[in-house]
Amino acid sequence: MQEKNKNILQLLKLTGILLSIYAICRLLFYTFNYSYFSELSIWQLLKIMFFSIRFDVSVIVLTNFLFILLFLIPFPFRENKWYRIVLKWLFISVNSLAVIANCVDLVYFQFTLKRTTADVFHLFGGKIGNDLGRLMPLFLKEYWYVIIVWALLSISLGYLYNKTEKQFKLMWGWKRYIYQTVLFLSSIALSLLLYRGGFQMKPISIVTAGEYVSAKYVPLVVSTPFTILKTIDLEPLQPKMYFSNETELKKLYSPLHKSKTGGFKKLNVFIIALESFSKEYVGAINGEKIGYTPFLDSIISESLTFPNGFSNGKKSLEGIPSIISSIPTWMNEAYITSPYGSNQINSLSNLLKKQGYYSAFFHGGSNGTMGFDAFANLAGYDNYYGRTEYNNEKDFDGHWGIWDEEFLKYAANTMNTKQQPFFATVFTLTSHHPYPVPDKYKDKFKSGPMEIERSIAYTDYSLRKFFDSAKKMPWFKNTLFVFCADHTGVSSDPFYISKVGNYSIPIIYYMPNGELKGMDSTITQQIDIMPSILDYMNYPQPYFSFGTSVFDTTAEHYALTFNSDLYQLIENNYIMQFDGDKANDLFNYRNDSLFYNNLINIDTVRKRKMENKAKAIIQTYQQSLINNKMIIRAGK
Repeated sequence: MQEKNKNILQLLKLTGILLSIYAICRLLFYTFNYSYFSELSIWQLLKIMFFSIRFDVSVIVLTNFLFILLFLIPFPFRENKWYRIVLKWLFISVNSLAVIANCVDLVYFQFTLKRTTADVFHLFGGKIGNDLGRLMPLFLKEYWYVIIVWALLSISLGYLYNKTEKQFKLMWGWKRYIYQTVLFLSSIALSLLLYRGGFQMKPISIVTAGEYVSAKYVPLVVSTPFTILKTIDLEPLQPKMYFSNETELKKLYSPLHKSKTGGFKKLNVFIIALESFSKEYVGAINGEKIGYTPFLDSIISESLTFPNGFSNGKKSLEGIPSIISSIPTWMNEAYITSPYGSNQINSLSNLLKKQGYYSAFFHGGSNGTMGFDAFANLAGYDNYYGRTEYNNEKDFDGHWGIWDEEFLKYAANTMNTKQQPFFATVFTLTSHHPYPVPDKYKDKFKSGPMEIERSIAYTDYSLRKFFDSAKKMPWFKNTLFVFCADHTGVSSDPFYISKVGNYSIPIIYYMPNGELKGMDSTITQQIDIMPSILDYMNYPQPYFSFGTSVFDTTAEHYALTFNSDLYQLIENNYIMQFDGDKANDLFNYRNDSLFYNNLINIDTVRKRKMENKAKAIIQTYQQSLINNKMIIRAGK
């Protein structure tokens, strides 16, 4: 009997080996990111390890489906030596790729706080792929231990595979053909069931993990191969129809903004998007006596500052469209790389162009990085200035692009040659991993518990030098400056890796004439920047924006984020998590900053109100993207 079922027995052993490898990867993932999961008890961790088997079996079957077919095919040639060698290397190759995907997130998770999804291929594919080739040696050098972990696990796969191999001499008569065919078909049917994760209507997905754990621990339940394969062939958004009554929907939420009266203020606008500048690092907002941004702190004392500012995503690719065009990424794929990335859109550049503005986008990275040059073009900027236009490689930081100090001066000097009024955007980069500072400043800036603080301090110093130059230029006094992070940086602080803290960023409006001042507790988000600027300038035409002006005192201000199939709505002092069908969590984050007391079954009135608002926003967002209705067309 053992000889008859030798392939089935070996396949079961190999499945057990893979489950063990995935479990080891998960424990390593937990260990490498312990600060994020530190609240878990041992018992909770054990339960997660058990629940994760369902997801691991699904992805193991999916990645090894060709191997399973060839391994169980009911023909005698499968016993040939050459055939067994091919099967062995197919098994090792496929599963080594799965292991390296898990290993990547041992370190990459700290930057995104979610498992890597298929949009990583868009990020490093095509023109953007040049970034990967250039930075790969740096990653290999800094994270050499991840390569060692992957190599050891891959070698283990080969060793353990050999241990399962046993040679049998089998006789193939017609009964054996029938028996092996039935076994083959039954195994394929079982594999399909295991891939689906059960008999439910739809195969399991990332959001299914929310059935077992809260949103924070979903990345621990699923694996990176699972999240990549579940997002690799994303279907276009299917519009949610929570409200059939259009009037009711618009009453709850509308992205249409009316024209303003009172005379248009023809101010220059200069947005400074700061790489990874978490609120945590900014002393004047964070309430810390010791911060890393003395210059920004001094600007804050003369600005209108929002300490309750939030990013709409965790990646630069998500932050820039939010800031410039008021387009958030409330879906699994960044807007820029999504099927809707070529939609007609409003942006500050194309709206202000109607008022006679020149516009320029500055980013010191290699041209093509993150697709920002393509997006700048789509958004209607007149010019894009990157590393190529800067054209001085002695100022290259060796990793991403031009040092912030030099590139910010370049941006100021370039705009000094342009006619007013203008709209300019500069996106800094030095405070991006690996957080370098120029050798001449290696002892000038202090660091904190994380490596990023020193580069934050350097970028802050670069801003000071930028303003020292800009103040002498004729356009300075008539310019509205806006400071905003593209997303938060890494942290070891329990609050700043929490549901609220890991989206908390500075949002600051500065007018040199002192017209905008104060610390405003209004909740705001990146997508509010565009409507706020246009509102402040009395923009005379209607426009489309998913955000809300901070100067609109009649509006209900909120922040909405999306991560791993879960929406997160922040309003007043509360945060609600919504899975697309129902609200799962509700916390008063002012009184309960580490989220111990779930009010979802207690404050039912607030839950219902926030849930309806989230539904209205999501439905409007999805319909707008799908139908390419993100501008107000003439005559409508």
